[in-house]
Amino acid sequence: MSELPEHVRRNRTLWDDWAPKFIESGERGWAQDTPSWGIWSVPESQVGMLPDDLVGKDAIELGCGTAYVSAWVARRGARIVGIDNSEAQLATARRLQRQHGLDFPLLHGHAEAVPYPDASFDFAISEYGACLWADPQRWVPEAARLLRPGGRLVFLVNSFLMMLCMPAEDGVAATDRLLRPAFGMYRVEWPGDPGVEFHLSHGDWIRLLRRSGFEIEDLVELRPAADATTRYPFVTLDWARQWPCEEVWKARKPKRQEGTR
Repeated sequence: MSELPEHVRRNRTLWDDWAPKFIESGERGWAQDTPSWGIWSVPESQVGMLPDDLVGKDAIELGCGTAYVSAWVARRGARIVGIDNSEAQLATARRLQRQHGLDFPLLHGHAEAVPYPDASFDFAISEYGACLWADPQRWVPEAARLLRPGGRLVFLVNSFLMMLCMPAEDGVAATDRLLRPAFGMYRVEWPGDPGVEFHLSHGDWIRLLRRSGFEIEDLVELRPAADATTRYPFVTLDWARQWPCEEVWKARKPKRQEGTR
């Protein structure tokens, strides 16, 4: 553990401690066949996180937590692998695998260094996993390495706009004012919180994805339903109905041109 990057060690400790808080939501996710996404449970039909052609594909969830997303992918015919930084989270995932009779590899590790060869997967996904808790300068190129030509990367994160409006105080919801500079946002540490998050501007995401060899296909800004609820206190429904508090990035590795290596 001492050889891990400092932010990986801190986030591992944090999520091992937080794991009991996410057992119930993990159980709900595993019991749910139709996916819904983010803190407002926006339906898959409005988000399109999962490709239609998953049957027979190799997939990986980067920062799988309790692995309910991996379960959704597996049920759609893919050969899924989940990797997570927290052994405590994976313990819940393994129990739910046994409970639901669904088996796929679960690795204790982090998405900045995945123990698989180049071009092992057709699809990579992250919902508030590596895309929030791992260093983007490391995990995005690693995702590109893992994907085959034509492979897709999809991830869901807090919106850049909401991060600009987030008070530092724990449990205080986003405001309608800009509270921090837009330029230079990257590593974010909240007062009293031992974890390390990573938040990028849209421009920085675009440059990083392109530099890593991806073509950007879409940016979906999520809007919850008028009657949606969430257990998270950092944003209100009224705010999230006016401005996006979550966003989904969709990117693809170009297919090799005929005649090239």
